[in-house]
Amino acid sequence: MSAEARLAELGIDIPPAPAPVASYVPVVESNGFAFVSGQVPISDGKLLWTGKLGRDLDVDAGAEACRRCALQAVAALRSHFGSLERIARIVKVTVWVASADGFTDQPKVANGASDVLAEIFGEAGRHARAAVAAPELPLGAPVEVELIAEVVPPAGRRA
Repeated sequence: MSAEARLAELGIDIPPAPAPVASYVPVVESNGFAFVSGQVPISDGKLLWTGKLGRDLDVDAGAEACRRCALQAVAALRSHFGSLERIARIVKVTVWVASADGFTDQPKVANGASDVLAEIFGEAGRHARAAVAAPELPLGAPVEVELIAEVVPPAGRRA
């Protein structure tokens, strides 16, 4: 089943791809891979969550924020390619977690991103991952998610 069909079956709405908040592009395609810039949980230019995990947010809220970031990364891929049909697999996900002193559940927070990518892409959504503590993130965001996806060439073109 394609990722687009799976989204429909699961009733997952992909948010609009957010515009960059600084000097970068959302997706760069190179040598069969798509590199998606870090996504913070944002809607209409405003953060949906702020603060640090272990102080201002609990693991569940952080995981939900990560899920939103992953959906935005998928939106960036869809916007770049016109659909998700060229995404062969999610290769690597990096999650930064703004962490209060002593907070060590970054992997549990990052599961919010990993789990939704597996829901959307199935086995091709399972990926290598890093979940890293950060003292601060852009705009005061609690999490930031970036990913690398393997991309198949457009129809009619060889790799």
